[in-house]
Amino acid sequence: MSRTRAWPSLVSAVVVLALGAAVAVGVGEALGLSYEPADTPPAVRTAVDLDPVVPAPAITTIEVPAGDQVALAASAVADALTARGLPAPTVGVGTGDADLTVSLVPAFAGSAEAYRVRSDGRLVLEASEPAGAAAGLYALADRIRSGAALPADGETVEPRLGLRLVDSGSVGREADPAAFAAGTDYSLNTDVVAGAVLPAAPWVDQEVVDEIDGQFRQLVQHALRHGYNGVVVPGFLEYVTFSGVGDGHEVYPEGDPHVARAEAMVEAFGPVFAYAHEMGMQVFLLTDMLAVSPPLEAYLERTVGGLAVDDPALWSVYQAGLSELFESLPFVDGLMVRVGEGGAVYQAGWDYSSKLAVTSQSSVQAMLDALLETAGAHDREIVFRTWTVGVGAVGDLHTNPSSYDAVLGGIDDPHLIVSTKYTMGDFYSHLPLNPTLEVGAHRRIVEFQARREFEGFGALPNDLVAEEAQALRQFLAANPHVEGVWNWTQDGGPLRAGPMSLYLRTGFWQLYDLNTYGTARLAWDPDLEPSQVTGDWVRQTLSSDPATSTQITEALARSREAITRGLYIGPFAEQTVKALGLEPPPMMWIFEWDIVTGDSAALDSIYEVSRDSLDEAIADGAGAAEVSAAMREQVAATAPGTWHSPELYRSLVDALDYETDLLGTLAAYRATVLRHAEWLDTGSPTALDRWRTAEQEYHAARTAHVDRYAGDLDLPAYSFTAADLGSDRADRDPAMAWLARVLLLALAVVLVLGFTSLRFPGAAALRALAVAATRPWRLGEVPAPTTRTDRVVVWALPALVLVASRGVLTWFAAPAHLVATLGAWLVLAVVLRWVVRGRDPFHLWAALGGVVLLRTVILLVALVVRGPGRYWFGFWTDPTARTAYVTVAFAAFCWLFVVVGLVLRRAYGLGSTRSLGATLLAGGTALAVVAGGVAAIGLERALTVWNDQMALLPWGLSRILGITVHLGIPPSSAGVLAVVGFAVAVVGAGLALVGSRALRRRDHGVTNA
Repeated sequence: MSRTRAWPSLVSAVVVLALGAAVAVGVGEALGLSYEPADTPPAVRTAVDLDPVVPAPAITTIEVPAGDQVALAASAVADALTARGLPAPTVGVGTGDADLTVSLVPAFAGSAEAYRVRSDGRLVLEASEPAGAAAGLYALADRIRSGAALPADGETVEPRLGLRLVDSGSVGREADPAAFAAGTDYSLNTDVVAGAVLPAAPWVDQEVVDEIDGQFRQLVQHALRHGYNGVVVPGFLEYVTFSGVGDGHEVYPEGDPHVARAEAMVEAFGPVFAYAHEMGMQVFLLTDMLAVSPPLEAYLERTVGGLAVDDPALWSVYQAGLSELFESLPFVDGLMVRVGEGGAVYQAGWDYSSKLAVTSQSSVQAMLDALLETAGAHDREIVFRTWTVGVGAVGDLHTNPSSYDAVLGGIDDPHLIVSTKYTMGDFYSHLPLNPTLEVGAHRRIVEFQARREFEGFGALPNDLVAEEAQALRQFLAANPHVEGVWNWTQDGGPLRAGPMSLYLRTGFWQLYDLNTYGTARLAWDPDLEPSQVTGDWVRQTLSSDPATSTQITEALARSREAITRGLYIGPFAEQTVKALGLEPPPMMWIFEWDIVTGDSAALDSIYEVSRDSLDEAIADGAGAAEVSAAMREQVAATAPGTWHSPELYRSLVDALDYETDLLGTLAAYRATVLRHAEWLDTGSPTALDRWRTAEQEYHAARTAHVDRYAGDLDLPAYSFTAADLGSDRADRDPAMAWLARVLLLALAVVLVLGFTSLRFPGAAALRALAVAATRPWRLGEVPAPTTRTDRVVVWALPALVLVASRGVLTWFAAPAHLVATLGAWLVLAVVLRWVVRGRDPFHLWAALGGVVLLRTVILLVALVVRGPGRYWFGFWTDPTARTAYVTVAFAAFCWLFVVVGLVLRRAYGLGSTRSLGATLLAGGTALAVVAGGVAAIGLERALTVWNDQMALLPWGLSRILGITVHLGIPPSSAGVLAVVGFAVAVVGAGLALVGSRALRRRDHGVTNA
């Protein structure tokens, strides 16, 4: 009889195991770690052999044609001569017999910037247009500042790349010590003008506008001297009234302040940005799409049903706005559009914002078709950035040539320029060059970042010139449509989470000015020797002394080695990795941007990828610190008096001191986490000893680093909060493993005693628990005890085991996990106790307790090896172990409800329907309460608290991107689950009621019979 009664339960066991296996497969697909070697270009190493310094030419008079553009360029030559110790020359129009004469002649080349210089005893610069005359003068100024000989052979010079853009630098940003000192402002807004906006008429603070105007002129003049001919300024909606939509008041009704403010913005900032145009630079405005304001969103809701980004009717509104923009700001040469980022983190403090809405192939095409139609009518350009997110082809448009062709291949418009980052991803080292820049028939520009956000925000010496030369040469050889560059002087990453360096204005901005200079020089001539370009910049900026400039250039030539070895773990960074359903960047152990992570997901994955080259990976950290120290000694050995200023000498030495300290600290930490993971993996006593030794070195180094640099606005300490959280939990792994062993042994004793016929206080409770854990279909046959001890033990023992085991799982450091877990069990127990009210709850507590013991045994088997750290190590890196564990663990979770149904039906005689209903009622209520609590707290906040305590995912996720955003979890998920739980509980209550009535009718029928 018992065997027959066991069959339904055994079938149920098979079913729940199958469910567990299905879940395990799904988890594996979502979390599975895979990797393959990346096609990283080889490191570029060039010998430093600088051209000799020649005397500055004796130019006392310069004759130029009339015009502010050429006059400004002539002032650059004058400044270069005075910087070399010569008197400032006289600059005039029609002076005659000048040492340098600039002449406009008939066209002799295809580029408006072409020029040629010859000498007939005096220098003559010839160009066909003012742009060429200015370009030639800027080039001569550059040669003079660099101590180079002036080219005077009459050869035609024209740029290899005709479009050379810079961002807006630090224009409109202020050096706020309090904001920078906090280091926690992760706003990504790059707006230039918001600081001048007033909440009411006159809408714009003219004093602030004047300050921005001065900053913008400084940027334009500096960029022109470097060789740029275009600038990108954030802005679009703030200058638009949508007067071309309907009667002119459909988007913004009459009296709407958006109209008056936009008109004031055009009047105030039009002259500011027009200066760049007057000085020979192209001007592009930059916006995220979909750009919105509350009235605009309301209008789109009324007319096209919301953000219907596939509908031409929606884009007709933006076409009207774009046409208005080109008419009110006629100097604007085009609009640059990005669709891959947006939201509140990019807002400037007013109600203009952006939505991540253009995420499909059809919506991108609809947008470009509309904007290009308007741009063509005004003979302007649309620059589309391929930095995209979404599904399908748009999701990897940035890096996948097939997706690029699918989305953009059908668009053929001469007014379209496609702008793409040069790396296959964000601006990290170790990434392959972007293959999409080698395909397509569109006009292309290549994006570079001078102030590398992921590599110290420009606080570390980081000479990118050779790397950029390598990239440009490859792209130009493969794609004849590459026609320009866009260099980010300041942009990228949060505004105030790094050093308080503002380009041209505050801090040691010169360090990343090197890359800005190099990008422009290479855009003119990609075949230049990179070390000579760096040497020219050094002579202009730091020291013109031949010996000192050579020493500095040689030190900078090693800067990439220090960065790529010290900030990256090479064996991991050199792989294309997929993990957690994402493609993590090559620097995963330092999470955007200065947060040294301590989470097991990243660190265990890095170890797994680096396992075969572990010693090399660890040695690289110390080696990078040694390289930085050698750079520091080389620079410090130069004489400060040979520098352009003692402050520059001190700044570079301090930067190298900082880098050496930082890389040394990171080297100790990398050894700590990799040796810990090695111990988790192998259990080797040697690995354990090495981990403990490295950890002591790390704690000492971290303390010294933070003590030295905390609060330093120029050289801020990295954040080790997340690393310390992970380190604290790692330290507890050995103790937790021993606790797990003790608990498992205790449970084994409990179960063994439960199977014996020994008599002692609590024996009946142990017997019931043993039966419930192993043969729950027999639980109804166990007689209820008569002693109070048994009635207490039957629930107190499982409760104690539940708390202790989950405490071990969480290192006794995650109360949030315990609250959620124990809260769910408590709600389940309370509801079920209510279901069997008026009856002896002994068999119910035995059933729940038996499942607790069963699930705890499964958990402890995973914890006894090397504690929770090994548990999570296997979860992230071992597909076989993860699949086996998830299968069994999820099956045991489902088994709980099977057992509850069994005990309600067989021990309490509730019948099948009523037992099922009561089980659903209890499970649904537990889900509704826990999920509802999370929803009330907020899913993002709840996940943040839980993750901070568990250290499983990067600590910085919630601070910067948001866990839900990064992992694609809908914010409404907790609320939805609460509703689902409530619905399940209602269904369960209904079934229980139906079952109860059916049972009463049956009993009534039996009585009548």
